[in-house]
Amino acid sequence: MKQLITLLSFLFIGQLSFSQLVINELDCDSPGIDDMEFVEIKSDAPQTSLDGYILVFFNGSASGADSSYFSLELDGFITDENGLLLIGSDAVEPFPQLLISANVIQNGADAVAIYFGNYTDFPEGTLATQTNLIDALVYDTSDADDTELMALLGVTEQINEGSSNNANSIQRNNDGSYFVGTPTPRLLNDGSGEVYNAISMSTSQTQYNEDDIITIVFIAQENVTADLEFSFSLDNNGFNTSDFTGNTTVTIPSGQNTISTTITLIDDDLDEGDEEPLVKFTDLEWPYIPNNNFLKLRVVDNDFTMAPFGTPINSTYGIVSSTQSNDYYNSLDGLADVVLRQALQDIIADPNVVRAQTYTDCIEILKYADQNPENSNQVWLVYLEQGRAKLDFQTTSVNTGTWNREHTFPRSRAGYYSIEEDEVADGIDVFWTTKADSLRHGNSDAHGLRAVDGPENSSRGNQFYGEYNGPTGTLGGFKGDVARSVFYLAVRYNGLEIVNGFPDGMVGQFGDLQTLLDWHRNDPPDDFEMNRNNIIYNWQFNRNPFIDQPDLVEYIWGNMVGETWSENLGVVESEELQVSLFPNPTNGRLNINGIMSETKIEVFSVEGRNLMSQFALNNTYIDLNFTSGLYLIKLTSEGKSVVKKILIK
Repeated sequence: MKQLITLLSFLFIGQLSFSQLVINELDCDSPGIDDMEFVEIKSDAPQTSLDGYILVFFNGSASGADSSYFSLELDGFITDENGLLLIGSDAVEPFPQLLISANVIQNGADAVAIYFGNYTDFPEGTLATQTNLIDALVYDTSDADDTELMALLGVTEQINEGSSNNANSIQRNNDGSYFVGTPTPRLLNDGSGEVYNAISMSTSQTQYNEDDIITIVFIAQENVTADLEFSFSLDNNGFNTSDFTGNTTVTIPSGQNTISTTITLIDDDLDEGDEEPLVKFTDLEWPYIPNNNFLKLRVVDNDFTMAPFGTPINSTYGIVSSTQSNDYYNSLDGLADVVLRQALQDIIADPNVVRAQTYTDCIEILKYADQNPENSNQVWLVYLEQGRAKLDFQTTSVNTGTWNREHTFPRSRAGYYSIEEDEVADGIDVFWTTKADSLRHGNSDAHGLRAVDGPENSSRGNQFYGEYNGPTGTLGGFKGDVARSVFYLAVRYNGLEIVNGFPDGMVGQFGDLQTLLDWHRNDPPDDFEMNRNNIIYNWQFNRNPFIDQPDLVEYIWGNMVGETWSENLGVVESEELQVSLFPNPTNGRLNINGIMSETKIEVFSVEGRNLMSQFALNNTYIDLNFTSGLYLIKLTSEGKSVVKKILIK
């Protein structure tokens, strides 16, 4: 038995010595958005299999507690002719053999280590260890030494790459020491070894329409010494060879360094949505390697569809019907005040019915709940009040030109948060059980989320509505929508409430109640909101009741508090003309949405004098050239009418 153990130990040590690996180079911080960070592994022999090894990153901060935050199995990868394996994002040049997302590598004081093992050995939060350790590098960007992390990994020196936004990398000498210098990815640090010839690809633009011609140019770093034939593909998700024509195999002639080819996009009659072909090298062989790769293009589909209803700034009413069951709100009849509110919570937070989805699933939900009625390939951006391509969801730290998820009741004010499982999109049929006390689930409640322009999301921050009123020059058609979203959240989750004023610093409280009531009253639920409610209901099995029964707001927070609710009373509004007038207050111009047929528009003073009268056939605006003060607007159409108060500033 002792001999067997000795033999197994010898074989294990022999394997490690045969496949000895080291951290050869690390760039943990780069100028700008940090998308050029990388780590490079070196084997003592070229073309070495990395099966059985794992790369682990440790966080040395106080919150990180010298524990793992990311691990990467190396099975299936081999080092190149110089014994190198480059790991980084698709922005790194030359193109890495193993891709990770940008901004994964933290900048210290932290560590990266190679282990013999697999992914399950290092779940997130695993304390650094020397068990099965092959090599480790503890590093920083002008931070104090993390002596605890060094001790855990058996390392005696912490290497400083330089201050934040530096252009350096940490590189290993052949004697095991380190130096800091200009990054040399996929090249040996001492200047020896084989030199590659990197090939770049480019196009003149990144966005094209169907039927356009794309010219792709390939340029080698050095002239090729013999005809170099290679191929590329454009397949990505639904985009494939049925979407284009053209030659995907090209040859750079001997003695030259460039070649180009053209791809013609096919204009079909299918509504496939916008697509993103990915130009990828498929068969380059050493010494030719990609300098860049996975070149993402955009093909805009001209076969998008339009909904029969309008956007929030071109509202329509009565086209989209609620998908609720007939008895969905029956339990509310005859109730008042806090009893009514509790009964409403019992419906929308019923743990036997209601589902909670992940925060990542909400991206897919919003693509349809907030779909632009005028273009099925876009989402409608709250606040900015315009469409944006569904494909432009923010995936990096750069938010310009992107959309992301806006919490109408901000996370920092509500107290809900993300967990690791929130990063998984597991689909409509996988979900968490949730209840009224499940406040954390407010983080991914789609009724409280909206598609939003990235920079505008940052501008809003965690301001209360009333402090934040939307971008200058927009129409404010979002105001009633977000007010009803906040009202829903305050009933759905214990621990949230709406109060008067701006209760800064009070977690769980949101203001201003009077502002939200005004926004709700002046911008009633339209078809866009009802469609949104129906889609979210399909995922979460609960609805926003203040879209289905808008008068409930008055019975819980407004001018009917204490009165007994009856669903018949709740639908009296159907006897009124359904229109929205905004902005209110106004500087003079007043937009009127929801006009479906000939409508008489009358303006009265508060004393009852008729100041203006005109007719409209469609959504329109009127200019109120009157002095500052309160006025009444009466709209009449097809036997229905409504009177609204308008304040001119």
